[in-house]
Amino acid sequence: MTSSIKVGEKAPDFSLPSQSGETVKLSDFLGKKVVVLYFYPKDDTPGCTKESCAFRDSYEVFQENGAEVIGISSDSTNSHQQFANKYNLPFTLLSDTKNEVRNLFGVPPTLFILPGRVTYVIDKEGTVKHIFDSQLNFQGHVDEALKIVRSLA
Repeated sequence: MTSSIKVGEKAPDFSLPSQSGETVKLSDFLGKKVVVLYFYPKDDTPGCTKESCAFRDSYEVFQENGAEVIGISSDSTNSHQQFANKYNLPFTLLSDTKNEVRNLFGVPPTLFILPGRVTYVIDKEGTVKHIFDSQLNFQGHVDEALKIVRSLA
């Protein structure tokens, strides 16, 4: 059983490969940027595409408010690269093929089978400031994260 990270706790550091093959660590952003970390079930599926495109459409606003958006799913780096290219996603997608980081954060499955869709807003000090958990409210992940990011800017 995994324990869930809660608001007010330090986000656990991790290291995963991105769609370009480079290794990205959460600690790379400490002291520099707020991180909007969104876990999603699968590349190029209707809901995940809607959610990722919503983050894409607001990416500039996140950047203007000092935040970086990072998506994580269990898809391969190759799948992430195709997904990012197809939809012009300007942010990093990380490949968590063994669901280690998903488990580290305690992202719960939906209906016991689907990988959960949860967004975490992590401040510059590495503290979790907000968690939004909704399998179907794709736009809500962006709206909620943006509201928190603006309050931290």
